[in-house]
Amino acid sequence: MKKPTPELATDRIAERITLRAQRLSPSMRTVADYIRDNLRHILTLSALEIARETGTSDATVIRTIQSLGFQGLRDLKDTVEHLLQSTSSPTEKMASTTGQISKDADAAIDFMINDQTHAMQELAKPENRAGLQRAISLLAQAHRIGVFGIGASGIIATYAARLFSRSGFPSYELNRTGISLAEQLIAMSAGDVIVMMAHGRIHREAAATIAEAERLCVPIIVIVTDGQSALLKHAATAITLPRDKSEHVALHAPLLCCIETLMLGLASVDRDKTLQTLNRLVDIRSNIRPKR
Repeated sequence: MKKPTPELATDRIAERITLRAQRLSPSMRTVADYIRDNLRHILTLSALEIARETGTSDATVIRTIQSLGFQGLRDLKDTVEHLLQSTSSPTEKMASTTGQISKDADAAIDFMINDQTHAMQELAKPENRAGLQRAISLLAQAHRIGVFGIGASGIIATYAARLFSRSGFPSYELNRTGISLAEQLIAMSAGDVIVMMAHGRIHREAAATIAEAERLCVPIIVIVTDGQSALLKHAATAITLPRDKSEHVALHAPLLCCIETLMLGLASVDRDKTLQTLNRLVDIRSNIRPKR
């Protein structure tokens, strides 16, 4: 049995195109080939945006999608998302990663060093340095900092909010899923700045956060792994940390390094505020500790 891989998702869409090739006009074939080669990217695009990318019309895009056997763009996206999820599960990614290091501690160490070296090289690129500088400038002027993250990034959001707060910059996390996120979003107010950590797709929680931020004219700093993410359209500034190999298990140390870089940057911008806050923290702790 063929192991699920991200390439297999592409193969299955390619099979549809091959089977229906005779029904496709040259312009429709252009659209079909674009869909096949950009499966993750199309999850964030409208029919009109796909038309612009392919030099066709939105009507041609819809006709192509229907000719491939889908009811419409939503049906195509649902199918592609299901294929990508089923071919890139945490189990498969862990299997791919551990298969490479083969029970060898030295190989595991090398794998981690190489992965983090790649991440730091990405963080040090001129565009990310500029993004970090703009982000620090925005955060330094914020009334409060909201940190958005879901899943594993939600744990980092809690850590980041604590880190910023203890450095003198009041912060709160936005890390719940479903309707309970509304109870956190209601705390957002004009004058805040949001740090949004996401892989690329605008899911429901991200969309709700963006909508509330835009309603309040709150700037969004985006940290993503996908340089083509639709989230970038909503960003006041962005930092992109692409993974070295998407088929391997996701490691979150690069994201932590990015957050800690922002914290140190803020501390350097307003050193007195950070030191005063930390001194006050020490005083409060001394009142909590039992007297001897």
